[in-house]
Amino acid sequence: MSNQGTPRLSMRTRRIVSDTCFNFFMMILCIIVIYPVVWAIFSSFKANQQLFSESPLNLIPRPFTTENYAKLMSIYDVQRMVFNGLYLSILIPLLSMLTSSLAAYALARLDFKGRNLVFLLLISTMMIPGYVTLIPNFAIMVKLRLLNSHLALILRSALSGSATSIFLFRQYFLSIPRDLENAAIIDGCSWRGVFFRIILPNSKPAIATVVILSFRETWNAFLWPQLVLQDDKLWTWTLALKVLSEFETNQSVLLAGAVISIVPVLIIYILCQKYFVNSQVNAGFGGI
Repeated sequence: MSNQGTPRLSMRTRRIVSDTCFNFFMMILCIIVIYPVVWAIFSSFKANQQLFSESPLNLIPRPFTTENYAKLMSIYDVQRMVFNGLYLSILIPLLSMLTSSLAAYALARLDFKGRNLVFLLLISTMMIPGYVTLIPNFAIMVKLRLLNSHLALILRSALSGSATSIFLFRQYFLSIPRDLENAAIIDGCSWRGVFFRIILPNSKPAIATVVILSFRETWNAFLWPQLVLQDDKLWTWTLALKVLSEFETNQSVLLAGAVISIVPVLIIYILCQKYFVNSQVNAGFGGI
């Protein structure tokens, strides 16, 4: 009797309520994640006194000032350092994409004895911290006389390949039907042609993912550049910001530097986010 007297929500109403609650939760979560970035951008235009005297919820700079950016320009050659970081963050991902995709194609399509063992050994290197290889890499650069040169950054990061990038490429290549390659081979296409004309054009999500991850890693790197680059004319902006944080006490100036370091990563992610998400969703469907 009590069940008959209690009104029941229809399936459509329950779905609307569930979707509304989920969207509200996701909106709150997005605000929590995005707010620190928004706060940093607005605070970079505040005076240092306002930064500590007002609530973090107050975003409006009073007064609005660009002195923090002007001070950065007076301390460092910001344009040169940003250029150094950008060109390395573009060149290294492109070279890393090429070397990693070639290795992944061999592991995904070429049949040779011990292929899966080689792949598992390669993946196991992902468990080795990067700090372990700093001393051997530094010794190699000393022997090659590449210290205080951008080549030391390029050789270590781009040409050595990345286990994560190779894994992503291999899994994505395995999801591409072999019929496309067989048809191209029947039409007289070489293996090199198959790779550059069939495989890579159909692997945009994997390429975007590797480029984003490699760009972010190269742009944010400071430990290895700090070891091999002594001349400040060769510094990247991230390295300069790390050194600046050791003696600069004005937090607004540091926030201005942090905003400059955030912008390129945000731009590259916004441009490639669709392919990045697709690759992350489909990366595990290739098998082994």
